[in-house]
Formats: sequence, structure tokens, C-alpha cells
Amino acid sequence: MSALPSAAPEPDDALAALRQALPTGAATAYGADHAFIPWAYQGALLAEFARSRGIDPAEWLGRCGVVPGQALSARQLLSMLAALQPLAGDVGFVVGQLSLPGHYGLASQALQQAGDLRQALRVLCDWPARLSPLLTPRLVESADELLLVWTEACGAPPSLQPLLVDMQMSAVVAMAQWLGGGRSLPWRFSFNRTRPRELSRHAAYLGPALHFGCQVDAMRLPLSAAVDPWPAAAAGRAAIALGALGQGADPQAAWRGQLAVLYDHLLGEVGGDPSLERSAQRFGISPATLKRQLAQLGTHHQAQLDQVRAHAALYLMLLRGQRGEAVARTLGFHDKSNFRRSFKRWTGMTPGLL
Repeated sequence: MSALPSAAPEPDDALAALRQALPTGAATAYGADHAFIPWAYQGALLAEFARSRGIDPAEWLGRCGVVPGQALSARQLLSMLAALQPLAGDVGFVVGQLSLPGHYGLASQALQQAGDLRQALRVLCDWPARLSPLLTPRLVESADELLLVWTEACGAPPSLQPLLVDMQMSAVVAMAQWLGGGRSLPWRFSFNRTRPRELSRHAAYLGPALHFGCQVDAMRLPLSAAVDPWPAAAAGRAAIALGALGQGADPQAAWRGQLAVLYDHLLGEVGGDPSLERSAQRFGISPATLKRQLAQLGTHHQAQLDQVRAHAALYLMLLRGQRGEAVARTLGFHDKSNFRRSFKRWTGMTPGLL
């Protein structure tokens, strides 16, 4: 006689598991125009790529208003990528392959010293300002799987979003293969965009398990593959760089983009009072100032709240097996029909169809 299926976890417990991916403590937020990224980090990487393709650095950087050697902001990095995109269509994939572990100080050392992929992904998520300043990685763990979700750090033009996602996914895949001794892993990829006409680059750099038209940009991997020890790993090595980071040797490494910090706050507020006023309090500014800052990033508070609620709903329904009624209560909807209408606005489908 087969065993009865185990009961689905209670909605609050399931959402608590999702919130475990949030950083501990209140992270410092950086804005799109905050110049804190040393040129020798991502700037030099893009400049080297441009030189390898015979692109005149003076003309390319002049178009961006960037001077070699200066500290860069996220907006300037985005402008550099935007200027390279029409000149080299594979810039996202190639730069991604070269970007991790990278040469970004202690954070890169901690990646290189990781004992397995799960530990490396935790490092990536804990020190995003150094390792991934344009997109924020979020690691969600279950009993048998890892889910790495990518969300905005501090805004990007819609035309650049696919490039950023492809770049960061390629970075993680290449890092895992290199530090893992050349082993290919059974990654599965979800993209929050329509399927491109040409998939050869995605297949070459990421693999065949590509799913488009999804509601989230994410990478999935069996947990067993992520905890398989890396051949070059040495017990206790990662503690050296991580210990220095934890003691504040590079305090900027733990910074998070303004939209990432807002996402963190709103996820913590789901089911409670995720108002503009409370979000403004999190940043220590007035609601009007927060509205203006979000507008400068091409978004608004309700759009960010909708994204967080959509991600939470999809997580609870698809990965935790919750029914729509329970998810509606968890997200703070007291009327099931209101939740159904909101869910359709978020995702383009009803909970039942999902």
C-alpha cells in the first residue's frame, strides 16, 4: 500500500522559507548614480572585451561619457554595455563567462575558496555589490533543489534586461564548470521574456534546458549537484576571505541596489502593510522622494509590490503546492476574487490555469 502524500506546508511557513533568502540586517542601498565600483573591476573587464573585438576605446567610452580609470556607477556600467551591444551581439555571454569568480577583491577570493557550488552561490548572494552590481541574485533552497532568482538591482532599460540576465546566468554556469573541474551540471533556465528567434548562443553558453515566457528569470539545479565537493576545494579555505569580509574589510561588498533593498523590504511586508509610506521609512526619506527616485529608475512602488507578490504567489503555488485561496490569505488578500484578478494582471493567467 502506497504512503499517503504529505500535507502541503502551511502558507506562513512556506513564505518564511522564501524569506530565508533575505539578507540579515539592514543592507546599505546604492543608487544608479552612486560611483562605487572600481574601474579595475567590471570596467576593465568590459574595456578588455572591447579591445579584443577591435572596438576603439576612445570612441566607445566617449559615447558613454566614461573616462578610463574612474570609479563607476551602475548607470555608467549599463551605458557601457548599451554602447557595446550593437557592436558585438554576444557581449553578454562572453563577458559573463569571464566575470566570475572575477578579480573583485575579497569577494572573488571567497568564491575561489568555496568548497562546493552551494557555498559559492551563498557568497554570490551575500556580496552582490562586488560580484553582481547590475542584477541581484537570490538563492532559495529546498530539500532537493536550489533556485537562483535574478531581480533588478537599481534599474536598467528594458532593452538591456535580456543581456543582463544572459550575462549573469552565463557567469554562474562558467564559474561552476571551472571551479567544479570541468563538470557540466543539469541546469534548467527560466526567462521572463518571449522566446528569441535564434537560440544557438543560449544553447552554446547555457545548455538545452531553456524555458521562455516564464514569470521570473531563474536557474534551477538539483541540490545533490550543488553540494558535490569541488576537486580543488580545501577545508577551511573559504573562511579566510569570508572572515575578512565579515569583519568589514570591504563594507561596500554587502551593499545592495535600491530596487533590491526595496524588494527585500516588500517581501518582508507581504501579508502586512506594504505601503509606500512604510517603504519610504525603510530608506529614511519621504514618500515623495521615494516616488521620485523610483521614477528615475523607470518604475514605481506599485509595480515593485506587484512583482514581489507575483514571485511569492508563484513560489507558494508551484514549488510549495499551495492552493490559490491559501496563497491569497498569505499575500493579504481578503477577497478571493480580488486575488484572482490581481494574479491575472501580474502573470496574464488565472491561478486555476497556472
